[in-house]
Amino acid sequence: MDRNEVLLVGRLSGTVEEFDLPSGDTATKWRIIVRRRQHRRGATMTDSIPCVTFDPETAAMVRILKPREYMEVTGAFRCRVFGPSAAKIWRYEVEVSSAKPFNESEPSTPDTPARPLATLVPRQVAYLEPAC
Repeated sequence: MDRNEVLLVGRLSGTVEEFDLPSGDTATKWRIIVRRRQHRRGATMTDSIPCVTFDPETAAMVRILKPREYMEVTGAFRCRVFGPSAAKIWRYEVEVSSAKPFNESEPSTPDTPARPLATLVPRQVAYLEPAC
């Protein structure tokens, strides 16, 4: 069974941009900065991951955050292809289905146990298995 699930916890990199589409929908775009594990030379490496949502509620949540604030997003990895057939441009981004502020010091409740940032280590996922 194929799965396309993304969970990111990182910092909002800068301002959020909105684009009106010909369909009448609004695309909200931003980037999230995610630190990598410690680099072998001791330097901290980061990735700046492009995110987009077409959901007005998710967009409203992202717009209230300030740059450098921590956030948690869930969604799916997408590859978009733009341009004429002779000069295609491939872009990869996370299509976000939900976003919320992430506060590491937030107290846990019985309904929502605390998820410290250190425990959000990606789990190993087996490579695609052959289809039956």
